Amino acid sequence: MTATYAIAVLPGDGIGPEVVQGALDVLDAAEARFGFTTTRNEVTAGANHYLATGELFDEVEEELRGADAVLFGSMGDPRVTPGILERGFILEMRQRFAQAANVRPVRLYPGVPTPIAGLTPERCDMVIVRENTEGAYVGRGSTVHAGTPNAVAMQESLNTYAGIERVVDFAFRLALGRRKKLTLCHKTNILVAAGQLWQQVVAEVGARYPEVETDYVHVDAMCFHLPLTPERFDVVVTDNLFGDIITDLGAVIQGGLGVATSANLNLDGSAPSMFEAIHGSAPDIAGTGAANPAGAILSLALMLGHLGEGEAARAVEAATVEVLAELPALAGPAMGMNTTEIGARIAELVRSGNANTDLVPDSLLGTLAALAPSRR
Repeated sequence: MTATYAIAVLPGDGIGPEVVQGALDVLDAAEARFGFTTTRNEVTAGANHYLATGELFDEVEEELRGADAVLFGSMGDPRVTPGILERGFILEMRQRFAQAANVRPVRLYPGVPTPIAGLTPERCDMVIVRENTEGAYVGRGSTVHAGTPNAVAMQESLNTYAGIERVVDFAFRLALGRRKKLTLCHKTNILVAAGQLWQQVVAEVGARYPEVETDYVHVDAMCFHLPLTPERFDVVVTDNLFGDIITDLGAVIQGGLGVATSANLNLDGSAPSMFEAIHGSAPDIAGTGAANPAGAILSLALMLGHLGEGEAARAVEAATVEVLAELPALAGPAMGMNTTEIGARIAELVRSGNANTDLVPDSLLGTLAALAPSRR
C-alpha cells in the first residue's frame, strides 16, 4: 500500500518561497522514484500577511496541527518590528507544538569548501541538539521607565527538569547510535542555578546509557574548540540561547548558512515536527536567484527520514552533496547556477537514481529524525 503524508508548506518571506520551491521540486522527484505520495497544503503566513491582516500563529494553528510534518522556508522582513514574527509565529509554533528538540547537523560534506584551513569531512561530523521551548526564549520580560535614562529591562530564562530531561534523553539516544559521546555545553561557572540543573539531568539520564561517554564544555570554550577541533564532538546538547549561537558558528564551518539544515522535533507525536534551513529570509537577495536552496532541500531529507522514508532521504542527501561539490561557490551569482537551476539539478539526480550515495555512506539525515515518533 502506498504511503501518503500530509505536508503543511510554509514558504514565508524573502528567499523562503524560492528555496522551498526547490525542495518541493526535489520532493516530486523523490515521490516518483520511491513510490510514496504527499498531499501539500500551502499555508499563508509571514510579513506580507501580517501587515495586511495583523494575523500571526493563532489563525493557522489548527491548519498546521493537522499535518504530518511542516516544511518551513523563512520568516522576517525589515518592515516588521523585530520580534513580532519571530516570537509571534516561530517561537509560538515551537512551544504550542512541543517541538522540544532543535536538531542541527554540522557535517562537512566532500567537496564543500570551508573557511577552516586543513579541515576534512572526516574531522567534522557532529549533531547539536538544542533545547527548543525554554531558556531565554520563553518570551518573559519587561521594561520600566522605557525611553528614559532610568530604563530597566528584565529578561527571564526558564529551565525545568522536565524540559531538560526530554531533550537530554533524545540526545543520549542519538549518541547511542553514533560514536557514543555526548557533550553538555553550558556556562555553569556563571549561570550556576541553571547550569547545576542541566548537569544534574545529564548525570541522571546518563546513568540509563552507560555506553555513552559524557563530557562538558563551557559555551565560550565551545566557540574556540568548534572551528579548531570539531572532531572532538559527536552529539552536543545545550540550552536554547547557546544552541542558537553555536549552531550558526557550526554552519560557517560546514560551508555557510545556505547549506545548514535543522529539525524542530516533537518528541511524543502529539503535534507535527517542523523542518527548516537555518538561514534567515535574506530580503536583500530575494528574487535574484542568488539563494542556495541546499539547506532547504537537506531539510526535506530530514523530514523524509522523520516520516520513515529513509531511502528517499539518503538519495536526496546524496544528490544535494553531489551538486554542492559541483558549484564553484556556495552563494550569490558565483555559484554558477541560480536557485531554480540548483533545485532542478538535484531533482534530476534523485529522479534518475544517479546520485553517488557513497558520498553519504551513513546517511545522517535519513536516520536522525526517525528517533522521534512521527504523527503516523
